[in-house]
Amino acid sequence: MGPSGSGKSTLLRLIAGLETPDSGRIWLNGKDRTRQEVRDRGIGFVFQHYALFKHLTVRQNIAFGLELRKVPKTRIKQRVEEMVELVQLKGWADRYPSQLSGGQRQRVALARTLAVNPQVLLLDEPFGALDAKVRKELRASLRHLHEQIDVTTVFVTHDQEEAMELADEIVVVNKGRIEQVGPPAEIYDNPATPFVMSFVGPVNVLSSSAGIFRSSFESPSSQVFLRPHDILIYTQPDLTSVSARINRIVHLGWEIEVELRLKDGQEVTAYLTREELDELQLQSQQLVYVKPRKAKAFANAA
Repeated sequence: MGPSGSGKSTLLRLIAGLETPDSGRIWLNGKDRTRQEVRDRGIGFVFQHYALFKHLTVRQNIAFGLELRKVPKTRIKQRVEEMVELVQLKGWADRYPSQLSGGQRQRVALARTLAVNPQVLLLDEPFGALDAKVRKELRASLRHLHEQIDVTTVFVTHDQEEAMELADEIVVVNKGRIEQVGPPAEIYDNPATPFVMSFVGPVNVLSSSAGIFRSSFESPSSQVFLRPHDILIYTQPDLTSVSARINRIVHLGWEIEVELRLKDGQEVTAYLTREELDELQLQSQQLVYVKPRKAKAFANAA
């Protein structure tokens, strides 16, 4: 996971053998494959824009790689039907790509790649061209597929929600360098660098001189990073809270976004549940009192 231009797709191309590294080695299943030909690596590659053959049906697209490998026809037929069933396209198997939705085309691309039993599956932002609802459905399908086929999968994305939902382990990349490696909960709760905290999930970045931190948080740097859901809002002051004015309340469906201006002029965003909003009875321009539940500072933050 990382922003555009961070090197994610280049890394996939190096693993696949489509690019040659200037230094370092590519190891697959305990063997050095750095100079091995692409066709001998056992890599399956799924691209963002499907790359399906327009003149072939779903079944024919899935069978293509098997035919190139001269697999017996009876085995090809059996394997194709297995893949059609696996990606839930049984009723569309005789249709052409132009007759399918974007989500269905991506399922065909995935089935074609899985049909040849790859040792490693590489997915380069495969859901990037699809709308949010379809992406969510396909993420659930991919996770289910992965549990069934049990193949090492490297999934490239800049979508934090996508990474959190799919990954066993996340590698956060920035400007060609690895910032942090770890399971989703660790990446989110214990970010190793300012970039990771800012990139993975929403965050407020404040001056450590802000009154909200004077009594509740000691900062070793000039900046403090605070998640919106870690800001507590009260209608009455206590010894550790500071005053803030509500600029705006935004209903996002399952959560409420409250935009606040602290007494020193700094602006922060807090997230509340609908129940918390109802309990507090907040209104725009209301004076409230806030304090952090948890915040983080980095010694090297500029």
